[in-house]
Amino acid sequence: MKADLSNPVLMKEIKLRFRSPKSFVGILFYLAAMSLFVIGFMYIMTQDGSSGGYLDPAQSYMLFTMLTFIQLVLVLFITPGLTAGAISSEREKQTLNMLLTTSQSSFQIIIGKLLSSIAFLVLMLASSLPLYSIVFLYGGVSPKQLFLLMFYFLLTTVAIGSLGVMFSTLIRKTIVSMIATYGSVLALLAVTGFLSVFFASLSQGGTSPGAHLFAAINPAVLTASLLASDSGDFLHGMTGLRWPIWLIYLLVYLIVTAVAVFVSVKSLRVNMASGK
Repeated sequence: MKADLSNPVLMKEIKLRFRSPKSFVGILFYLAAMSLFVIGFMYIMTQDGSSGGYLDPAQSYMLFTMLTFIQLVLVLFITPGLTAGAISSEREKQTLNMLLTTSQSSFQIIIGKLLSSIAFLVLMLASSLPLYSIVFLYGGVSPKQLFLLMFYFLLTTVAIGSLGVMFSTLIRKTIVSMIATYGSVLALLAVTGFLSVFFASLSQGGTSPGAHLFAAINPAVLTASLLASDSGDFLHGMTGLRWPIWLIYLLVYLIVTAVAVFVSVKSLRVNMASGK
């Protein structure tokens, strides 16, 4: 089973997506909006004249933090729209039967659809790196933080994308699949946050593994932990534990990705055979 660039499904989907002028117009407007935000922030922060027209390290770190959370929102709310129709749209266009009669295995089809769907978002993330590099001119941020954040953004994108492809395989209608995928994102953000606070309150000042676990798989908590060294102390104060957040997040999201891809591969031809 191949999942490399020789995958015909992957190559076809990438060519169709990136030959469209809409893709590059979308990236252009995204970078233009981000650039205006960065320029506006720098202009406001240097208006008082006390800084000599330059950002200090604290202001540079603030800019980096704001850019990072904008990227997080991009990952969480665009990925479902890119992946939730990967298989269901083929079913609605009545082209899935033809795709299944090719020599491609179910694994190749699913991986091809997944990678081609998230490729556009990965390109958007990569294209924003020059904007991030501005903060290195003023200090306050290390390159290690940037690389770690991009790695975990990529991991989050793949995990949510795999959920989108799974729902697209299991559910016949694209709109229903999209709702289910966005519901999963909402659960990762709001539900895990609520449960972490709930379990922490039940512990009444004692240790709470449940609170730590739900907080550690929350994308916003992970992002904060990678941005600020004291975020781990906050989590320790809430749960009484010091398990590494990045390790729990990595393991859970790798498992989610593997399970979602496995279910998609196993369900692809079964659903077609049963007429679902």
